[in-house]
Amino acid sequence: MGIFSSLFNKGDDSKPKSVVVPVLPTEIYKAATLELQDVIAPSALQITPKSINLGDKILRTFFVISYPRYLTDNWFSPIINLDKIFDVSIFIHPIETADILRSFQKKVAEVQSQIAVRESKGLVRDPMLDTAYQDLEGLRDNLMQAQEKMFDVGLYITVYADNEDDLFKIENEIKSLLDSKLVYLKPALFQQDEGFKSVIPLGTDILGVHQKLNTEPLSSIFPFVSFDLTSDKGILYGVNRHNSSLIIFDRFSLPNYNSITFATAGAGKSYATKLEIIRTLMFDAEVIVIDPEREYEYLAEAIGGRYFNIALSSDHHINPFDLPIPRPDETAADVLRANTINLVGLFRIMLGGLTPEEDSIIDRAITETYALKDITAQSNFANIEPPLLSDFEIVLAGMEGSNSLIQRLTKYTHGSWSSFINRPSNVDINRKFVVFSVRDMEDELKPVAMYIVTHFIWNAVRKNLKKRLLVVDEAWWMMKSEDTASFLYSIAKRGRKYYLGLATITQDVGDFMKSPYGVPIVTNSSIQLLLKQSPATVDVLQKTFNLTDEEKYLLLEANVGEGIFFAGLKHVAIKTIASYTEDQIITSDPSQILAIKKAKDDLEASATNSN
Repeated sequence: MGIFSSLFNKGDDSKPKSVVVPVLPTEIYKAATLELQDVIAPSALQITPKSINLGDKILRTFFVISYPRYLTDNWFSPIINLDKIFDVSIFIHPIETADILRSFQKKVAEVQSQIAVRESKGLVRDPMLDTAYQDLEGLRDNLMQAQEKMFDVGLYITVYADNEDDLFKIENEIKSLLDSKLVYLKPALFQQDEGFKSVIPLGTDILGVHQKLNTEPLSSIFPFVSFDLTSDKGILYGVNRHNSSLIIFDRFSLPNYNSITFATAGAGKSYATKLEIIRTLMFDAEVIVIDPEREYEYLAEAIGGRYFNIALSSDHHINPFDLPIPRPDETAADVLRANTINLVGLFRIMLGGLTPEEDSIIDRAITETYALKDITAQSNFANIEPPLLSDFEIVLAGMEGSNSLIQRLTKYTHGSWSSFINRPSNVDINRKFVVFSVRDMEDELKPVAMYIVTHFIWNAVRKNLKKRLLVVDEAWWMMKSEDTASFLYSIAKRGRKYYLGLATITQDVGDFMKSPYGVPIVTNSSIQLLLKQSPATVDVLQKTFNLTDEEKYLLLEANVGEGIFFAGLKHVAIKTIASYTEDQIITSDPSQILAIKKAKDDLEASATNSN
């Protein structure tokens, strides 16, 4: 007999209070065999009246003793989806209809007799007896017409924990969930070994605690259920890997419209984002993308969007001194003040930080630069010519204590970087889909470029109210600087007011979460998508999102496009799926891109030859 099986075949009907059965390595050594049960068996097993110590785990088994008069559909699903470690066993023993009808006949006669006695004594009608009589008669009719069958049902639950305190907490959580549905549990006192044997997958109902249920309420216990994230409106995000249902959701129906995506390189984060972009555009929304790797260029061309390449050699320029036209609910002074604060943040990034004295000088110089162009709090911003960075440099040069600032600013006005921002703006956002690429920008300037582009987009968003989605890919670039991270967080906080959803995407989870604005951006995102993760970062995500160990391993072992999708208080395992046409437009797989390019070249060559 194997060691594991010997633990459960003591052959003694007596019930000791506590039994410890050690696994002796010497017995394995003498037998010169090592079977599977020897490997998986715990080092020791201790059975107590209330629980079982199984190796380094403690477990307790419960059984259901009572059900309410009515059971709603999926009443058991909150238990099935509980993020705890537990086993559930359901035993269903059919009862012969003829036997149960004989019992029903006696029970109906008893109830009728009680009702008749009360009537003969002139007592007030008892609603409970009347209800019981109606239920018995209705069920008896259904049994006789073969519309229902009766079953003896045993429902057992075994919960696992590391210590008594955790076990007590899990027990209370499960009991409170079931008590709210009028389903009552009891621990298998002095029967923990029978309970454990009944729950493990041996198919033996040793505990034998049953309740009689007919077909309809029994079907409500169906255990293979999971959370659905299917709404009446929205876009298709993917397929629920638990039950193959569709995950359809509208981000603009949530408390805020923001989302965040974490994934390793090649896990499918850009693919999933492009899918969302295509499907969002079909629902009368505008999409703006900040693209650090030039992954969205082909998508912009395919669907008739605009593509702007922000680089030192590019013809596309954005002047950070531009001022948006004030909205009806704000004044020119408000706009001028807000833009001055944003410009101070920009110069802090450009100049590698500012001392308090330099911060004050920069603030005063910005105000005087606008004044140089006759731009004040009383100006009409619709008819102004905004200053350039070279105008700011002239003003700054005339201020005391600005020598160090001038030296650091020169490379942006006269040096190799002068073509970047010292030009009037010539970028116009007038399409439903717009992409700003910063791939060709030097790494040192990428945070500056992303800050300027994001600020430009924010001004355009505030200008008129529309349903918009702003996608910031590789957002860890913006988290490198406190000013860019702060600005991104302010968009996440204020975007809802302007009907703007912020989609933040990053593969560098470490840098993102180290920023003081990392966790606040996550908590201000109603949708979170976690795809495949690396072992180095998965522990950070597990702590941030309160993942179970099973969910953690799901992320470690996920295939491309697979992960966990969070929306509000629910989360499910997801797999993103695209149609053939969508896949041809959005793919970023180099081999697939080359194949598409080759097919296109062959088609063009064939057309040329035929002409």
